[in-house]
Amino acid sequence: MNDDTQTISLEDAEALISAAFLACGISRVAARSVAHALVAAEAEGQKGHGFSRVNDYVTQVRSGKINGEAELKIDSSKPGAIRIDADYGFAYPALDLAVETMVPVARSQGVVSAGIFHSHLCGAQSVQVSRLAERGLVAMMVANAPAAMAPWGGNTPLFGTNPIAFAAPRGEGSPLVIDLSLSKVARGKIMNAHKTGKTIPQGWALDENGNPTTNPAAALAGTMLPIGEAKGTALALMVEVLASLMTGANFSKDAGSFFSADGSKPGTGQFLMAFDPYNREDFAKRIEQLISTIETIDGVRLPGSRRAEMIERSQAYGIKVPKIYLDEARAFAASIPMIKIRKA
Repeated sequence: MNDDTQTISLEDAEALISAAFLACGISRVAARSVAHALVAAEAEGQKGHGFSRVNDYVTQVRSGKINGEAELKIDSSKPGAIRIDADYGFAYPALDLAVETMVPVARSQGVVSAGIFHSHLCGAQSVQVSRLAERGLVAMMVANAPAAMAPWGGNTPLFGTNPIAFAAPRGEGSPLVIDLSLSKVARGKIMNAHKTGKTIPQGWALDENGNPTTNPAAALAGTMLPIGEAKGTALALMVEVLASLMTGANFSKDAGSFFSADGSKPGTGQFLMAFDPYNREDFAKRIEQLISTIETIDGVRLPGSRRAEMIERSQAYGIKVPKIYLDEARAFAASIPMIKIRKA
């Protein structure tokens, strides 16, 4: 495939994706929520969670694997513990509800958790935790995903890439945000490489026979390699307990694929926590001291700083998107007037 890209503003990108989903029978609330999350991921450079997902989502709604008109159910009977049934729909509307519900509880009680089950792919977790941090809360989020990573020493996928994200408010500027997959890279990057006809670097994954591979198709059929070897899969087990057992979601090994329109529904889970700092003024002052110390060390880059730079650039200049993805979205939204774009 060629590398032909086009540039589109964040506003127009959201309008295009939302229109594509609406034209395919997805509810207006869900269409807007998913479009916002996908474009937010694109804006921070998370290409595997942006436009590349539109076709996957539409085909899964059409096959019934994703409930495009899901009705969320929330249980807040336990103080400080919220539980949301995503009704096998998109994760993003459930995450919107979780964030809006968590903020006042955290401010009144100091801490709150939210568990989401019967869910689907949650995309870039950085997008979610940063929303809580922007409201003055320290936040953590974990999620499980369909099995793609074997316990260290094994060759049978048991855990998903099971990402962890963290965000903290700062006294100045955008929040400190850390988002990492427990595999060496997010699986979405391999899927994106497969769709765009590119190879992947050595060391990301193994094929189904346990051999290193640079072929994304072979990697998707095999297993992902964890960060930190045995420590990475130990962390993946911790995430599995929180995202699956605490919420009532499927284990990774029982979750249907996020990519294919066939097979069982994923039914995965997300678990979030938010904390209100004991002394906000002192917290703001001391986190700036800590960050300043990190930034004065030669050769060190603050985690999340590249993300913040990408967002600022995307807001100013728009995002570059492979033309094949834009064409797909336009085809789905065929009844919507063509959105103006400018050539990259």
